[in-house]
Amino acid sequence: MSLTRRTAIALTAAAPVITQAAARGIAKTSFGKVKSGQAVDLYKLTNSQGTEVTVITYGARVQSIRCADARGKMADITLGFDNIEGYQTENPYFGAVVGRYGNRIAKGKFSLGGKQYTLAKNNGENALHGGLKGFDKVLWTAKEVNGGIDLTYISKDGEEGYPGTLTTTVRYSLSDANELRIDYTATTDKVTVLNVTNHSYFNLAGEGSGDILGHRIQINADRFTPVDAGLIPTGELKPVAGTAFDFRQPHSIGERINANDEQIKLGKGYDHNYVLNGPMGTMRQIVRVVEPKSGRVLEVSTVEPGVQFYTGNFLDGTNKGKGGKVYGHRTGFCLETQHFPDSPNQPKFPTTQLEPGKTWKTATIYKMSTEKA
Repeated sequence: MSLTRRTAIALTAAAPVITQAAARGIAKTSFGKVKSGQAVDLYKLTNSQGTEVTVITYGARVQSIRCADARGKMADITLGFDNIEGYQTENPYFGAVVGRYGNRIAKGKFSLGGKQYTLAKNNGENALHGGLKGFDKVLWTAKEVNGGIDLTYISKDGEEGYPGTLTTTVRYSLSDANELRIDYTATTDKVTVLNVTNHSYFNLAGEGSGDILGHRIQINADRFTPVDAGLIPTGELKPVAGTAFDFRQPHSIGERINANDEQIKLGKGYDHNYVLNGPMGTMRQIVRVVEPKSGRVLEVSTVEPGVQFYTGNFLDGTNKGKGGKVYGHRTGFCLETQHFPDSPNQPKFPTTQLEPGKTWKTATIYKMSTEKA
């Protein structure tokens, strides 16, 4: 079935129906303490199919997603750690909510309302994923809601260089249709910029089970945003046609990942933002991934204008994850639904500004299913 056809199906049931059974499937346990001594909680959401999603209050991170393969065998399909100590070591944002601005801002600077703001530089000369202590490295306040968990963080005016006190809430909910839905809302008391997303790494064969090069992926995007040597968008919206970035039909991730292509070389693989087809603000299916051996399928729907497709090019085996598994080169991929990188410095890109009195809202759905392996 084509992605277009599947998109039509997905849109008819974009908002997951949370049943009473799913609403009862929430359990809270301790996940240890951060170095300051503050407690970290873990929430496990379970649906009627036995799918489990665990979320921790440190970084509002997805700690695990356990789901069945085509033979009914359960496995965890996200990279991460078994304990809080792992998440406090140097790691590439496993499962985290990243912000205040996910992705890169060139030279760690932007202007807003005639004033220039300077951010913490943590990616060469650029700001990345919110800075030195972004949303991934703070404790969020959790509250159980009907069928899910709300996590809230108040980022003070001037934190990491960003203007305005920003209150952000992320809601995780799991439906009996195996849809993990993430709803984001935010308000500010000063005009500011934001681009909040989830940075989970997926391996549909099971985390720690090898590379992701055999996964087949389809991305509903006719264009992407090329980057310079610092991985900052050039401002061009380039057609994917005729390039290694064309996933409008399914291809394996590894098929062209080492192509003789300038953009592939700059990203050391795929680490690029795709300009998604369909109207921004409308929930539509934008990605479908299949792992052929297990038969697991991941379908992603969002209201965002872009998605960063990243193939774990900088994973190098230094992170030992769950059960001591080594996360080597390209053993996980990310699908970070988002506004475009460096939008505050790119006036032709969709705006990421938020004004006082307005509420920023966005949502993304990760749907797990299977097909015959």
